[in-house]
Amino acid sequence: MSRTFFARRAVSQLAILGRDRRGSVTVIMALCLTALTGFLGLGAEVGLWYLEQRDMQNAADAAAIAAATNAGSTYDVEAKAVAQQYGFTDGSNNVTVSASNTAPCPSGGTTCYSVTITGSVPLFLSQVVSFTGNAIVNGSAAQTLGATAVAAASRAPRPYCILALGSSGAQGIRANGVPHANLAGCDIMSDTTANCNGGNTGADVGDAAGSNNGCGVQQNSNLPKVSDPYSGLASNIPSNPCSSYPQEPTKSKDPPLATSNQWAGAKSLSGNTIVCGDLQLTGNVAISGSNAVLVIENGQLDTNGYTLQTASGAGLTIVFAGDNGNYTHAPTGGGTLDIAAPTSGAWQGVAIYQAPSLNSGVNVSAAGNTPTWDISGLVYLPHSSVTLSGAVNKASNGQSCFGLVVDNILVNGTGAVLEHGACPLAGLALPTGIGFGRGELVN
Repeated sequence: MSRTFFARRAVSQLAILGRDRRGSVTVIMALCLTALTGFLGLGAEVGLWYLEQRDMQNAADAAAIAAATNAGSTYDVEAKAVAQQYGFTDGSNNVTVSASNTAPCPSGGTTCYSVTITGSVPLFLSQVVSFTGNAIVNGSAAQTLGATAVAAASRAPRPYCILALGSSGAQGIRANGVPHANLAGCDIMSDTTANCNGGNTGADVGDAAGSNNGCGVQQNSNLPKVSDPYSGLASNIPSNPCSSYPQEPTKSKDPPLATSNQWAGAKSLSGNTIVCGDLQLTGNVAISGSNAVLVIENGQLDTNGYTLQTASGAGLTIVFAGDNGNYTHAPTGGGTLDIAAPTSGAWQGVAIYQAPSLNSGVNVSAAGNTPTWDISGLVYLPHSSVTLSGAVNKASNGQSCFGLVVDNILVNGTGAVLEHGACPLAGLALPTGIGFGRGELVN
């Protein structure tokens, strides 16, 4: 055959091939498969990044709220602990969790709390289309993701079962080596500073107008001072009718205490009962009367190993009044104060009241111990240095309520306040300040 024949045959076959479309899709798919695989891989990975970033954002939101709610010196520890609960542990698996309490706030200032979580995820199929991410982890390409949340500490009214006014300039709240102290259920406040070593007292919240170092499970500093809400009750103290003030003998040559200043047995009191000088128990005393007020002028209340108790349905306020000088204006002696405050009237909710004009002879060195305090209501000792060394329980015939206002307090040993929650029934409005509430997201 001639070469012309073969040439014509080749042209004919090429023409047939040109008209034949069988297998063309396969060729096109083969050419596009690499790119398609890369784009599908990138799309799948982007979806996974979105889910991971959303989890990071949820964790950052929760951690920022926790930091703002804590609002204390351990806000960053709180934030990282919450982030860890969401699966993002600082320093693990290429995760970083950072917290700040000086973040800019949308309304101005730099007192907001921010939490930023970052982490890296490895790349897989997306590398087929030459996507190399923005990080290198362990020598391999990776993509860094992150989320940030900003929260502000809200303010809310906070009632305090212990308020240290610190008007003397003393440190308001102190504790040394008190791992067994139990102020659980109490919030405490110092209008100056607070410092607790060897135990945080167990108080739910410890607030201070100055710095708070270790007092309270939640610790807050630099809060507004709480004003004394009870000083005005001094206007209810009756005029002093006394001309002399019999005192317990301290020397063998001293005259004995007048029998009118020695009590035992049942006492029915109505209105104001005034004792001039020291009052000493010589036996157990049961007080009846719904709004009884016992005013001790220039004298102490010496329980002397006995119990002063309010009967069922009775209410008693013990008022220490008089002059500054060589007098003791406080409860002393072994025994028990088992008293419930009146639930109505001028002295409602107040169990013990030192006149705010008194600033000497007012200290209490073993509150809750000598005597034992079983008290429902407020104990107001505005210029007293108090050592709480025993357990304060409720009165046998009173509500589960206790409030304490002092100049300064040392929580000692096993100091405890054991009963809470029923102050409205006891007629007592506890001293209230503005504390930090639950944090709120602001960005």
